[in-house]
Amino acid sequence: MAQVAIDANGVESAKKNRIQVSNTKKPLFFYVNLAKRFMQQYNEVELSALGMAIATVVTVVEILKNNGLAVEKRISTSTIDIGDETRGRSVQKAKMEIVLTKSAQFDEIMAAAAADENGGAPEHMEGE
Repeated sequence: MAQVAIDANGVESAKKNRIQVSNTKKPLFFYVNLAKRFMQQYNEVELSALGMAIATVVTVVEILKNNGLAVEKRISTSTIDIGDETRGRSVQKAKMEIVLTKSAQFDEIMAAAAADENGGAPEHMEGE
């Protein structure tokens, strides 16, 4: 069975490595940790946000970059029309997409973090 990405609204995303960031659905570090997992699986991750959530996606990206885990591959901005049923017309929303790739140190940093979580012991001990 194929794996699919689930956005913060619980909706399947067309791209396996895309995270649609919301500033109300999940805490900030949910997205940071999810992006780390996606980079482990796919070597890159696409973070996407609309409107007010753009500040959240920028913060997630900066945390990953400042911790030496990610490098920006592509940043794109656009404006999209979204139907507003309450007003009976469409409204324009800003959209930002940022594609990150694993940094050269990604695997080393993640291995060190895993060792710290295990009390400094290797992840898999012989005889287990």
